[in-house]
Amino acid sequence: MNNIETIAAPVRPPGGGKALAGFLLSGFELALLGAILPAWGYHRDPPQFIAVGNYFLSLAIGIVFAAIVSRRIMARRSLTFLLVFACALSCVALAFLGMVSPPASEWWRVLGLFALGAGAGLLNMALFQAISGRYQADAAGTVGRGGIWYGLGCLAATLLVAGTFYAYTVPAILGLMAVAPAIFACIYANNSYTEAPAGAHPNLLQALNDFHSPGAVLFAMLLFIQFGNEWSIAGWLPLFLIRRVGLSPSAALMLLALYWLFLLTGRVGAVAILPRIRHAYLLFGSGIAAMFGCFLLFWTNNWFGAATAVLFIGAGYASIYPLVAEAIGRRFPYYHPGFFNGIFSFALVGGLLAPATLGYAASGLGVGVVIGIPLIGTITVIALLLLIWLESKITGR
Repeated sequence: MNNIETIAAPVRPPGGGKALAGFLLSGFELALLGAILPAWGYHRDPPQFIAVGNYFLSLAIGIVFAAIVSRRIMARRSLTFLLVFACALSCVALAFLGMVSPPASEWWRVLGLFALGAGAGLLNMALFQAISGRYQADAAGTVGRGGIWYGLGCLAATLLVAGTFYAYTVPAILGLMAVAPAIFACIYANNSYTEAPAGAHPNLLQALNDFHSPGAVLFAMLLFIQFGNEWSIAGWLPLFLIRRVGLSPSAALMLLALYWLFLLTGRVGAVAILPRIRHAYLLFGSGIAAMFGCFLLFWTNNWFGAATAVLFIGAGYASIYPLVAEAIGRRFPYYHPGFFNGIFSFALVGGLLAPATLGYAASGLGVGVVIGIPLIGTITVIALLLLIWLESKITGR
């Protein structure tokens, strides 16, 4: 019998494509707070910026808590269980927030946002586990596509609140939003997901050793500031537009939806042009566009100027994180976007606290600081990109 040689099938990226769609729900949940604040009445006088800061802080603590407990849950239960549990927790949290809307005490909403942050954080950790193989094969493309799904979720949540702002009560809006994680819980319960093999993660001593690397410090600072910039704009834009520019709540929410649309469109465009353009040029161009948008938003006093500013900010921010994550993955192989690894853990935790810090700053300095600080942060991002480029030339990396 003649030997028949089998032709190997073309190598395809490891699984995780379906799991990427789960970032739609992640964006839907995490965009909630920025969109729901006007519905809760926090644009009215007297300003309650400290309470808003507490909300963002509670959400951030919930996400960090999820990062700590998710590994223990996956060690005892399956990845599918974690996905379903995360969705169920988010569903309960949204329904609870609907029941404790104003005039209930703000501390009930703090508790509900902690639960929502924990649910979103657990979901993110499980999704990143499910796409690990695909991320290792194509870091920039995977992060970019995940960002597209995430942006779609943020856009959907904002449009839902904007479209129902005058038509439904806040408990009804949040009850309607709670349906989304319930649907995803049913989807995940009927599918099986396999946890990726655990990679090598640095211990505390190895993490501290990263501080001896100028490149690691610069990348960590860049993640810290850029992550804070994006969260700050998304969380505070409606309140800024209502109080500083004088827009109505519905108009401000529509501009927040435009921000997510421009961010989403920019991510789609970035995925399309990544193979055709040098990444350094794209990074610098994105940073300059975002800086111009922040300048314009800080000084504008009308809807057209605000919309133009939002266009430049959203399009500018779109490609920065995916490209930086890819660069970190090349320079520091142990880095994984789904885990708090080494020096980069400090950057991500710090970035989560930025919107909360703005609340406390705005209570003393006024709502203008909400854009002033991201403007300074965007300028700092451009300076850090130049320093990283110089460091790579000196070290030859």
